[in-house]
Amino acid sequence: MLELDLSATSIDLTRTICDVPSVSDDETVLADAIDVAVRALPHLDVHRDGDTIVARTDRGRAQRVVIAGHIDTVPINGNVPTRDIEIDGEAYVWGRGTVDMKAGVAVQLKLAAELSDPRVDITWMWYDHEEVDADLDGLARLAARRPDLFAADFAILGEPSNGQVEGGCNGNLRAIVRTHGVRAHSARAWIGENAIHKAAPVLARLAEYRPREVPVEGLVYREGLSAVRIGGGIAGNVIPDLCEVEVNYRFAPSRSIAEAEEHVRNVLEGFEVEVVDVAAGARPGLDAPLAQEFLAAVGGEARPKYGWTDVARFSALGVPAVNYGPGDPHLAHHDEERVPIAQIEAVEHGLRAWLTAR
Repeated sequence: MLELDLSATSIDLTRTICDVPSVSDDETVLADAIDVAVRALPHLDVHRDGDTIVARTDRGRAQRVVIAGHIDTVPINGNVPTRDIEIDGEAYVWGRGTVDMKAGVAVQLKLAAELSDPRVDITWMWYDHEEVDADLDGLARLAARRPDLFAADFAILGEPSNGQVEGGCNGNLRAIVRTHGVRAHSARAWIGENAIHKAAPVLARLAEYRPREVPVEGLVYREGLSAVRIGGGIAGNVIPDLCEVEVNYRFAPSRSIAEAEEHVRNVLEGFEVEVVDVAAGARPGLDAPLAQEFLAAVGGEARPKYGWTDVARFSALGVPAVNYGPGDPHLAHHDEERVPIAQIEAVEHGLRAWLTAR
């Protein structure tokens, strides 16, 4: 069984947990190791739900903060095990999960072990199935079963943010746009109706689409509407009767789910549109007193989070939440995924200083 040494540095912990494959649906080995490691800590009460581990301090503090991170990754593509590299004089840990988001999890595990008497009570959450459909997400499952565990005054999600605070997140919608035709032999194409050809106006509208930049509580979120997949065709000599274009809409947190769906249908008016997955965004959450204290403690200027993250789940429960973790979001899921060692150290220092300040 994998054993985690929580007395190791957060950099060594990053290497260790990244070298354990935990692609979505295969998180159990890493979840087991985290479970065993944190149960050995007397200052934490531990709860497990599937491959989601929750560990809580209970010091009777007036305020509680949730600090969370997902333990799954996208599929590995020759980038495990990790290795140390240097680019332009800067040291990195390279490999799948280093950015999204095991370096953040490593920092959290290190601090969970060491901070037995923090200034606020802390609920640590390490969860499964973040990288797949929203209905499989470990936090969503936990929120449905144990909403009491989410009670907090503020939440921090360790998503990669270059070691800067990123407030809220865009919403995320996926839809299938279908065009229909009539099958025929391709030698007599005029007898049929080509569904793939009928999809050309869909692609044209998406190519011409200009996304909005939307100010929300002092942060400017950029939207996006894109074709991300297309499928159609029966055989090399058959005119296709169906074509499906998958569309992804990233929408500012000022839009509701209903408004986002209406916008997509308006842009693609005249076509069959089926929304297959949608998750609301989260407003910045920076007006909460604890958020202001945290931002002041770690320094820098808050930025918007363009991608969707699980801060939205906390926001939906009335808990203001921000993203704060090591790693460049542009390298999340990239085959050259790598995290600067200095950022791991900086995020650990920032969290430690804030959580122990008196």
